[in-house]
Amino acid sequence: MVPASPSPAGPLTMQSRLLRHFLAVAERRNITAAAGDLHISQPALTRSIRQLEATVGTPLFERLPTGVVLTRQGEVLARRAKLMDLEYRHALAEINALKEGLAGVLRIAAGPMWLMTLLPAAIVAFHAQFPKIKIRLTEGVIDTVVPALLAGEIDLACITLNFPAHAEVVKEPLLGIRHLVYAREKHPLAGLNDTGAQELLKYPWVVLANDTVGTSRIGSFFLANGLDPPNIAVETSAVGMLNLLAAGDFLGMFPAAALPYARKFGLRPIKHEGTFWEAEAGVAYLRSSRPARVIESFKAILRSTVTS
Repeated sequence: MVPASPSPAGPLTMQSRLLRHFLAVAERRNITAAAGDLHISQPALTRSIRQLEATVGTPLFERLPTGVVLTRQGEVLARRAKLMDLEYRHALAEINALKEGLAGVLRIAAGPMWLMTLLPAAIVAFHAQFPKIKIRLTEGVIDTVVPALLAGEIDLACITLNFPAHAEVVKEPLLGIRHLVYAREKHPLAGLNDTGAQELLKYPWVVLANDTVGTSRIGSFFLANGLDPPNIAVETSAVGMLNLLAAGDFLGMFPAAALPYARKFGLRPIKHEGTFWEAEAGVAYLRSSRPARVIESFKAILRSTVTS
């Protein structure tokens, strides 16, 4: 972990060690446990924390009987130190790529719509261009993807972009999406025109697990029509949701772009009054990471896939 510039209090290597020790304690909230993770003694780790606190001129932890918690100043330093650590790891990845040819892992988290429609073609094209880059692709929703991005656990997020702004996060819109209500071909509402909110309320709904944003949009639609939220019968994955919609008289919400994929499960959109959710979707990444060639290349390929 390399700070942007060494402090007058000591050489760069010392500051790197102190910040590494600080982050370990901040994560474990216990000096003894953090010392075990770092393979150093508890007194040595305590000295590091005191030395860092002397350097910044303020307490970074509040000592409790059960461990430690960050002070407000400590929270500021932890947030910045994590970004510096991420910057350092990106630098090492770029250096390694220069030494051995472009290689490594590109970590992407994406919403179901991306996995169903745009990402397969983009990943095929990217792999052809960068065969030594392994892609680690995970499915998620705003509630899980954004925290993972802020924590440095992923490099790129492909999601709906209407989440709160963060100073560290760059959002790049690529397309607008409109959500539709889906059901099986033999659903009682299939084939009807302009189904009212009252009729949609009669059936159980399936939603994505942990997707409080999407679920709240469904509730907002019914509240806007003077109705209570619907019965959320099942929370599951995207594939589980598609299979359940195909098996019973459930209703569910997916972007219109996912319609060709949904048809493979025997699903169709339900025509209804009003709009559930319209939003911009695109990519998001940490500003501090100064997107390397790998990320920039993937974004370019994805953008080409969207516009083709």
